[in-house]
Amino acid sequence: MNATSGPSPAGALLLCRADPPAVRPPAQLLREPLLLATAGADWSVLVPEGKPWRSDGESVERVVTGWATALAVSAAGRPVLALWWDGDRAGITLAAGFRRTVGYTWLADGTPAGEDEAMRTLAERLVLDPVLDVQALEPLTLPDPEADSRTRLLGLVAVLARTGLELPTGIDPGEAPDRLRGAALAAGAEQLEWPGWRDAVLAELDAVEEGPIGPYVRGPRARLLGGAQLAAGVPLLLWGLGRRSGGWTAAGALLVAHGVLGLAYDRLRGH
Repeated sequence: MNATSGPSPAGALLLCRADPPAVRPPAQLLREPLLLATAGADWSVLVPEGKPWRSDGESVERVVTGWATALAVSAAGRPVLALWWDGDRAGITLAAGFRRTVGYTWLADGTPAGEDEAMRTLAERLVLDPVLDVQALEPLTLPDPEADSRTRLLGLVAVLARTGLELPTGIDPGEAPDRLRGAALAAGAEQLEWPGWRDAVLAELDAVEEGPIGPYVRGPRARLLGGAQLAAGVPLLLWGLGRRSGGWTAAGALLVAHGVLGLAYDRLRGH
């Protein structure tokens, strides 16, 4: 691949380490036009339909980091990896619970612009093989005149394939948003729509009841988690609104919603 080609239109993918039924409720709470599809064993992919990173000059990186952060602390309870690109750069951002996000960036020509430690942290949080997978990731952090930023993202996806990730045909990092949307629809992706607060709350409670974290959503642990989500979500929501940041506003709103739901669920089911 030509080292100067680089990805052109801004775009993004969200890879969630969970099946679609667990991803759907929190993704709907983002209130963004998204397509949801299965992406292999225990993986889902979210394809943004809109272009929120073009609003008020907000970067695609900032928007998808906000989304990934919100989803990672939601009921899905699994790591979320955002892959993003624009005309100048491409990169990844991993969100895992309340931990600080970790990311890595490449310039459009593939020049590494991140810290090696970030890639090792990413491998650890995604529970990759500490020897084989880390060795496979290492070339992504080294100079390579034959690899542009899109090649770097495809290389990352190839490593994650060892964990069961299998993106549907045509849903590849670096593709134009319209092509990603067409490929997702052709693969049978579900168009997520905002169901309204009542249905969203019911869906979220159903996901909690049926999900793997069901036995742990009551009692002191539930109250602690709900309180932490509210404590983190309120200032984040205000910060995002103050800066007109769609991604971080959505993250704050989702955290607040989950905090309220968690506390309400504990109270209702505790009696």
